[in-house]
Amino acid sequence: MPRPMGRGPQGNEQSKDFFGSIKRLLKNLKPWKYLLLVAIILAALSAVLTLISPDRLSSLTDAITEGITPNSEKLNIITEAVSDYLKPEKIKSKMAEISSLSIPEEEKIKFISLLEEMQNVSQEEQLTLFFQIPDSIIYVLLEDITIEETLISVEDQIKMFHLMSEMNSSKDLQKMDELPTSIYNLVKPSINMEKVKNIAILIGTLYLLSALFSYIESFSMTTISNHFAKSLRTRISSKINKLPLKYFDSHETGDVLSRVTNDVDTIAQNLNNSLATLVTSLTLFIGSIIMMFTTNVIMAITAMLSSLLGFSIIIVILGKSQKYFTRRQEELGNINGYIEEIYSGHNVVKTYNGDKEALERFHKLNHNLYEANRKSQFLSGLMMPIMSFVGNFGYVAVCIVGALLVSNDVISFGVIVAFIIYVRLFTNPLTQIAQAMTALQSTAAAGERVFEFLDEEELADETHLNNHLVKARFKGEIEFKHVRFGYNPEKTIIHDFSAKVKPGEKIAIVGPTGAGKTTMVNLLMKFYEINGGDILIDGVSIKELTRENIHDLFCMVLQDTWLFDGTINENIRFNKEGLSDENVWEVCKTVGVSHFIKTLPGGLNATVSDNDTVSSGQKQLFTIARGMLEEAPFLILDEATSNVDTRTEELVQKAMDKLTVGRTSFIIAHRLSTIKNADLILVMNEGNIIEQGTHEELIKQKGFYEKLYNSQFETIS
Repeated sequence: MPRPMGRGPQGNEQSKDFFGSIKRLLKNLKPWKYLLLVAIILAALSAVLTLISPDRLSSLTDAITEGITPNSEKLNIITEAVSDYLKPEKIKSKMAEISSLSIPEEEKIKFISLLEEMQNVSQEEQLTLFFQIPDSIIYVLLEDITIEETLISVEDQIKMFHLMSEMNSSKDLQKMDELPTSIYNLVKPSINMEKVKNIAILIGTLYLLSALFSYIESFSMTTISNHFAKSLRTRISSKINKLPLKYFDSHETGDVLSRVTNDVDTIAQNLNNSLATLVTSLTLFIGSIIMMFTTNVIMAITAMLSSLLGFSIIIVILGKSQKYFTRRQEELGNINGYIEEIYSGHNVVKTYNGDKEALERFHKLNHNLYEANRKSQFLSGLMMPIMSFVGNFGYVAVCIVGALLVSNDVISFGVIVAFIIYVRLFTNPLTQIAQAMTALQSTAAAGERVFEFLDEEELADETHLNNHLVKARFKGEIEFKHVRFGYNPEKTIIHDFSAKVKPGEKIAIVGPTGAGKTTMVNLLMKFYEINGGDILIDGVSIKELTRENIHDLFCMVLQDTWLFDGTINENIRFNKEGLSDENVWEVCKTVGVSHFIKTLPGGLNATVSDNDTVSSGQKQLFTIARGMLEEAPFLILDEATSNVDTRTEELVQKAMDKLTVGRTSFIIAHRLSTIKNADLILVMNEGNIIEQGTHEELIKQKGFYEKLYNSQFETIS
């Protein structure tokens, strides 16, 4: 089965202690607390201005609506002025004049009949009956009237009421143009441009300020998140140099790198996008509810119920789809791991004719991924249509209920426009809040991993150590005195190690795998603290020396090679100044890598990296060349020739012999043929020195070393 790689929080990884992690994140943001406070305040202000705008937009809509409809107020004034003539006392005062008129008898009878009907009906119906009276009598009852210095004659009044009667029956507002000029000039539609202009300027100012606040908030959060990420990376970089070697031995490299890259980036991005979004969305959500209920309770309930109905459907779908998303990630990991496994072992698969079985297994994993992906994508694909439906359904509900309320003169048309905006302001924050909380959950998980790394136990403080060994006055004597050590307190692997190394000696440490050879070198370099005993360098305990001072005394060439992206010259000169190209060429010739360098375009200035373009043996030669340039009194070679061929090994061995002249050298090797010329060979097994002496002396003893040495030449029958 493929093993999971060390990665940071991905997707929906949950925090172990969400509130604790967020609290610590905010605590670490203290250097930017004022800028953060400004960003939060501006985010809230931007949301408040956005909430105020619909109310002003409602006023603007009403102002425009009033301007494109007849002036009902003045029309009512004219109607009331005419209605005064229907009063009984007015009509009685005109009866004598009507009686004296020479009009047909049937018109007088109709007049009397209409008067009787008018006694028992409403004022509006009275007007209708009034204008059914013969014109000859109406001219006597009515008089010219003056409204706002405009004279409205009896003829204009009669024509207006006849047209109004036709408009009430046909709803044909275009007949307004047929009104007499005197009346039309009073009741014609007229937009109050001054009022419209003032409201429009106010709305524009609100939106502009909202956009400005939003920009400053976004800029502030970007500044905070980038500086915070930079601060975290700096702290992590500093922390790496203070961690003991045991931390890196117990943690995967990929996991450490993920904390530096993925986790810090996750914190920075989500902090930038989520915190202010959460503040804005909460403000919009709560504010929109308050504004809706303040404007109209019935419309507010309608908008909320229609939106919550849609969100209840979404919650059900999310509950159903989550298991498919989880399964998809699992199946994706399975197929990726299998592909990596088969690809890395492709030669073995081909050799054993495993193509068919591998293909069948791949098809099965691929089908499982397809099914999980299809179901998850289908359900997630429903989200946008449902969200669109929720929004549109809310608009329709608001428009229908609003139209009923407008028809009953409960609200104005502008309120409907405002509520359409409020519906959007109410539904969008719910989605944004959910996304922001998910992002913050991921941020908390990433923060836990980063802070867990920063909280790791550091190397012991050495500022109080004043002893210092100087290279110029260095002898090169080392003594191990009853050293005891264990990576875990419960298990000791070095039990009682004692040895004395004279200046300039070449010491070889040999033994089977796990005997403690490399561990002794790590203790000598103070990568680990010894549990008991002591190690003396020129008579000074390493407990009294700083690690920096000790490392400055040693040159190490390890089995694990390392090249960084750069030129060959830069790789070999690593951390050394004042060297000429001639010095570099000389050491390259010594280790036998000069010919390879000459074949590369650019020679010493050719770019290399720690990848497959350079063979393992060539990398080893480069690292040996790097070590040869280090002027240190001690030399440590830990399987330094393990990756080179036999011919190159002989060449490097000669170079090593020259390199070890005048230096105290420690050589760890499994190939015992490479250490035959050592001054002293220490044979280790299970953490103890079981034999010591020269090669010849140990062979004569016919002990553990002799068996170990001869095993190299045995053949398995």
